[in-house]
Amino acid sequence: MARSQLAGAVRVARWADVALGPGRTAGDGKATLSEATAERAAEDLGLTPAQVRADWDTARLAGLIEVHGDRARPGWRLRAWDRDDSAVLRGWVALFDAWSLAHPEPGGQEPGAVAEVVSAMPQVLSFLQLSAGPVPVSQLLDLLRQRVTELRTERCEIDYAPRPAPVVPESTDAPLEPLLDWALRALASVGALTYGDGQATLTPLGSWAVWVKLEQICVAAQSPAGNIEQSAEDMLRGCAQLRPNAARAEYRAWLAARPVGSAVTELIDAARGEDALLRGLAFEALRVVGAPAEPEVRAVLGEPALRPYALLWLAEHDGADPEDAHEVLTREEATWLWVDTAAAVADHGEAPMLVRHLESAVQPTVPELLKEVRAVGHPRTVQVLVALAAAHPDPALARAVRRAAFQVHTGG
Repeated sequence: MARSQLAGAVRVARWADVALGPGRTAGDGKATLSEATAERAAEDLGLTPAQVRADWDTARLAGLIEVHGDRARPGWRLRAWDRDDSAVLRGWVALFDAWSLAHPEPGGQEPGAVAEVVSAMPQVLSFLQLSAGPVPVSQLLDLLRQRVTELRTERCEIDYAPRPAPVVPESTDAPLEPLLDWALRALASVGALTYGDGQATLTPLGSWAVWVKLEQICVAAQSPAGNIEQSAEDMLRGCAQLRPNAARAEYRAWLAARPVGSAVTELIDAARGEDALLRGLAFEALRVVGAPAEPEVRAVLGEPALRPYALLWLAEHDGADPEDAHEVLTREEATWLWVDTAAAVADHGEAPMLVRHLESAVQPTVPELLKEVRAVGHPRTVQVLVALAAAHPDPALARAVRRAAFQVHTGG
C-alpha cells in the first residue's frame, strides 16, 4: 500500500533525477518547481503541471527528494526504493507525519486554532484505530472539541469575558468543524484514512502507522535513565556515564519520542557546542538514527569541528568496518580528532585515560605528534597539552609537552 500511495511521487523523483541531473530540479529557491520544469515534466510523463507539482510536493515530504535552496538531489529512500521495504515505509511515515503540510488548511483560520487541531489529531486517530471501523464525523468532532479544551486548560487559557449563554455551544464548535474537515481530508490525501458520507475509517496503512506511533510512545516510556523529556544536550550528558549498550537504549528511547528530523537537528546542534564529549556522544546517537540522518551529517562536512566525526559516521554508514573507518581521514583531520577526543578525556576522564590516549595518535613518535598538534589549530590545544603534561609519569616527556603548550600559547 505504501508503494502504491507514493508511486506518483517516485515517478516524478526519478524523472527529475534522470532528466535534469543533480542540482537543477528546483527553480525558485523555495523548493517548488519552476514553471518551465513543471511543464517539461508534465509533457514527458503524460501528466498535467498541477499533477507534477502535487507529486513533487509529496516526494519532498516523503524524503524521496532533498531540496536545499534551489538545488535538489535524490533522497536515500529513492535510491533504496526497489530493494528496501523499510525505506518505502519510512517514506510513507514521513508523509503521514507531515499530513498538515500535504493539504493546505482552509483560509481565514486562526493559526492558533490550526495548531490546536494538529496537536489534537493523534488522539482522534487513536480513537479511530480503537473503533476498528467507520466513525461518524459528529463523534469525532465531539472528541476533537474535548481535546482542544484540554489543551487550552493545560495552558491555563481561561476566558473571563462575559459570553451570552445561548450561543456558547455553537460558537465553540463552529471554528472546529471546517478544521476537522480539513484534517480528515489531509489525512485521506496521504492514504491514512477514507473520508466520506459523514464518516471516517482508518486504512490498514493508517492503522499500522498509529500502532507504530503508540509503540514508540511505550518504548519512550521505558527509558532506563529517564532522559526522554530532556534536551539533546542534557540527554547526552545523562548518558555520559552509561555503558555503551545502556546508552544506546537511552538514545533509542529519546529518539522514539521525537520526529526524526528535529531529533537529528538537535543532536547536531549539541555537537556544535564547546564540550567535546557531547560531540562524540551526539554522533553515537546519530549512529542509532541510521540512514535518515545521512543528509544532515553530509551537510556538516564543511564544519572543521564536525568534519572528522561526520566522515567516520558516513564511512561506517557505507559499510566500512568501524576499526578501519579512520582511514577516510587525512592526517590533519585525524590529528584534530585526537585533540578533540583528548579534550573530552581531560574534561571528563581520569589522568591515566589521557596518558593512554597517546597510543591512539596516528603519529609514530611524541615529537611528531606535538609538531602536528601545534599546527592543526584546535582551540583546546593548550589545555590538552597542559593536562597531558600534568598527567604523564615520564618527567622528560612531560617537560616536552609542557614546552609545546607554552609555544602554542605564545604563538611560537
